[in-house]
Amino acid sequence: MSRIKSTIDALKAEGKKALIPYITAGDPQPSWTEDLMHCLVDSGADIIELGVPFSDPMADGPVIQLACERALKHNTSLSDIFDIVRSFREKNTDTPVVLMGYLNPIERMGVDAFLEKAAESGVDGVLTVDLPPEEAEIFAPKVAAKGMDSVFLVAPTTTDDRIRSICKHSSGYVYYVSVKGVTGSAALSTDDVAQKVANIRSIADIPVGVGFGITDAESASAVAKVSDGVIVGSVLVNTIKENQEDLSGIKDKLGSVLSSMRQAMDA
Repeated sequence: MSRIKSTIDALKAEGKKALIPYITAGDPQPSWTEDLMHCLVDSGADIIELGVPFSDPMADGPVIQLACERALKHNTSLSDIFDIVRSFREKNTDTPVVLMGYLNPIERMGVDAFLEKAAESGVDGVLTVDLPPEEAEIFAPKVAAKGMDSVFLVAPTTTDDRIRSICKHSSGYVYYVSVKGVTGSAALSTDDVAQKVANIRSIADIPVGVGFGITDAESASAVAKVSDGVIVGSVLVNTIKENQEDLSGIKDKLGSVLSSMRQAMDA
């Protein structure tokens, strides 16, 4: 059983939902990322999505685009990220880590080399934003062979047939993009999310995490009621930007935002 599945199953047994924060590896500087990951766990994170910085993050809004730029100024690479996860694992062997990014850096390293190093460092899942299910016939089985999960995206406009195909290749959870737009969009409708999540569940038996548009404790609590996991990114990344010269300040602010969401979700 993967760390992701065991984590979500354990939460379900307690009547809780997964809190899944996203930060970009290397932002504001690579040496701080591991500390921030531990901060997220201490503040209530169940799973961490760790962004792989890329020069053309097409699904992301300005907040995460700028985070990628800050990380790339330090030449943050996949090899650096594997070192960060490996170091994180020395103190934390329980919290699943999902690498979220784009296909180009993976192909540049080589799929087999990437998966070998990811598994060896302690990565639990891979979410490749621009890898459609039609091209996952080879990739997803290779991910599974290394004991990791493949996480794919479902959009508000995704048809039932395509949801079926996406879920066929997914494991761990599927990521439902709750709004039509890029990360950082704020037009979240909980009623629409509830309807779409119910539809996904009617098609496939897989946990559904919901992201995009979750900005505070109230929205996190509302989404938790209708999903299996709450994915929060831009509000955390923006907090990092606003305090990028002060590691202690970042940790204090991240902890405050995330712990308030955790409390609201568990209430």
